Amino acid sequence: MRVSRFRGILFSMKIRFLGHSAFLLSSNDISVLIDPFLTGNPRATITADDLNPDVIALTHGHADHIGDTVSIAKRTGASVVASFEICNYLSGQGLSKLEPGNPGGTISVGMAQISFTHAFHSSSFEGRYMGMPCGLVVRLNGKTFYHLGDTGLFGDLKLYGELYEPDVAAIPIGGRFTMDAALGTRAAQLVGAPVVIPMHYGTFPPLAQSTEGFEPQGLRVAALEPGEELSLG
Repeated sequence: MRVSRFRGILFSMKIRFLGHSAFLLSSNDISVLIDPFLTGNPRATITADDLNPDVIALTHGHADHIGDTVSIAKRTGASVVASFEICNYLSGQGLSKLEPGNPGGTISVGMAQISFTHAFHSSSFEGRYMGMPCGLVVRLNGKTFYHLGDTGLFGDLKLYGELYEPDVAAIPIGGRFTMDAALGTRAAQLVGAPVVIPMHYGTFPPLAQSTEGFEPQGLRVAALEPGEELSLG
């Protein structure tokens, strides 16, 4: 059961799409930044210096997902939640507020709770193995956001939808490296979140340049432009 109220208080979350697979989630006095690829992202509308998150969460180790993690974390003191191997790498880059995990695990940082799910992809950085790729389930103030990460289609997405009951799911649809729009449609229907946000498309020429064909039935598709925000109340 999705919980939206407690003793008359309306729970809420703001979801800001930053382009590619990057999102900023905020609720009350905490914010979680996911996959902060800004420098070098042709669709980004802000810079890394514009962000002051409390937590940075990473799905996997590719450069277009780790992005500006090191510079943001050093400047802001944000905690970084990521796979064990990514945290080992980041420790070598001078970061100390690290929260390593792996699929099946859940980590609480302040008022945020972040669970790791499976994703079917690869994960490396400049030839270094960076652990298993993951999806991330982020719970803030009674709302749940499921970032599938970079992944292909797999049947356990239905199980994750049943377990975590996300209010919103972010789904890659760009093809070539992840699902395309047709497979992303199937993924959205398996997860069953009432609101779905397409991501990982339009950034570079090899990726699909639009959301054409992403048409999950009975779900609201929120195709956000970089910089746009969705509010859950």
